[in-house]
Amino acid sequence: MTDAAALWKSLETLEFPTLAALFAASGRLDRYATTLDLPGGPIRFDWSKTHLHQAAETILGDLATAQGFAEKRRQLFDGEPVNTTEGRAAEHTAQRGVGAAASVVEAEALHERMKALVDAIHEGLVGDVKSLIHIGIGGSALGPALAIDALTRDGARVAVHVVSNIDGCALEAAFKLCDPATTMIALASKTFTTTETLTNAASALDWLRQGGVDDAYGRVIALTAAPEKAVEWGVDDTRVLPFAQSVGGRYSLWSSIGFPIALAIGFDGFAEFLAGAAAIDLHFLETPIERNIVVRAAFTDLIYTQALGCQTRAVFAYDERLSLLPSYLQQLEMESNGKRVTTDGRPLERPSAPVTWGGVGTDAQHAVFQLLHQGTHLIPVDFIAVKIPGHDLDPVHHQILLSNCFAQGAALMAGKASDDGARAYPGNRPSATMLAEDLNPATLGALIAFHEHRVFVSAALLGINPFDQFGVELGKAIARQIDTGGGKGFDASTEALLAAAGFGE
Repeated sequence: MTDAAALWKSLETLEFPTLAALFAASGRLDRYATTLDLPGGPIRFDWSKTHLHQAAETILGDLATAQGFAEKRRQLFDGEPVNTTEGRAAEHTAQRGVGAAASVVEAEALHERMKALVDAIHEGLVGDVKSLIHIGIGGSALGPALAIDALTRDGARVAVHVVSNIDGCALEAAFKLCDPATTMIALASKTFTTTETLTNAASALDWLRQGGVDDAYGRVIALTAAPEKAVEWGVDDTRVLPFAQSVGGRYSLWSSIGFPIALAIGFDGFAEFLAGAAAIDLHFLETPIERNIVVRAAFTDLIYTQALGCQTRAVFAYDERLSLLPSYLQQLEMESNGKRVTTDGRPLERPSAPVTWGGVGTDAQHAVFQLLHQGTHLIPVDFIAVKIPGHDLDPVHHQILLSNCFAQGAALMAGKASDDGARAYPGNRPSATMLAEDLNPATLGALIAFHEHRVFVSAALLGINPFDQFGVELGKAIARQIDTGGGKGFDASTEALLAAAGFGE
């Protein structure tokens, strides 16, 4: 078997023809554009306008074998401790019904507990509830915010306001939209020790009390993997919705962290969300590498980071309802694969994750596409669009939106020659396009699960652990040190900033 180092070298020295040359060969579209029939409707995954080709696939397929990809994928779905640094499984797929049997049964039971509370609120059994303020941060907030924004543009069963920032302006903005008499608070924290979340929670309780709510704690629902800490904090155990320790924060919206999603769209809608993700799980688990859309996307990502020197990847959602998706994917990829050591603790000797960034539709065209078309950086681009519009206005709106999406991919690839350098477009710039028939809970679930597994494949071939995130801890530890009066002994710049801001006075 050829070792991984030799295969990486082969990829780095491989010739990558221009996109025009690749399209000149027959069968490219048939090979690299695939439509999957999914519970929410078909999604077309078109990777033809990338530099992926058969020779690269062969090398990356051999690399997958050398790195034990098939075994790592099996371990992921079987609930084995793939999060090696913390000695844990990563069982977000079990929340969707695909995984170790015992973990799936446990997830289903916890979902039933969540459903009972959601139904009770919808039926008015806990009083008149019109609003929910969902307080969390990172994975406890980004996923719910994305799903609620995407799926409730036409109205929600209960209005949900997601607050993550410790900046009090964020919480005050939510207060102004809610009536304390008809508002509940959801606290989402895996450990139930997150400083930002618990500080915001204390202020939310004060707001409820000032608004005339006698039993403020009775309005609180805890979403956590540490239920005993939630009860100790003051939440009634009947209002605690647990999830398993094996569910990572940025992979947790499928668990009780998805409570606000279910409250907003109904539990049946949440079940559709899980079903869409489960369909991708099964495709990823059961489809051979050469036809596996998830593996294809990850292989392409590795070509750009490892062979062609790309340091960033851009994501543009051509649908206002998906405006938060680029931010969600930014955390998913950069917190998962932004690592510098392998699973056995050795330095990673090649690039890890690209910097993931992006924006929304035609807005981004007038902000950053100048660099994409004519800048000196090669940046692969993902376009995400939906065939059926999310509004009832003149269809010309959606026609112009989609024509711009498709035109950008065509222009990046083709370019345009000119004797005037300022008006010349080099072309040969890659893009991939995901076109969903409709945007609904199942479609959104499928898109998110696709990206989760895409990140996992890259991690498996790089030999890194995508399920820990120790890189976020040091700054938080120093912040706690400062908050408890230990703001001394730093560099001169930091000490001067602390003094200027009034710390220690």
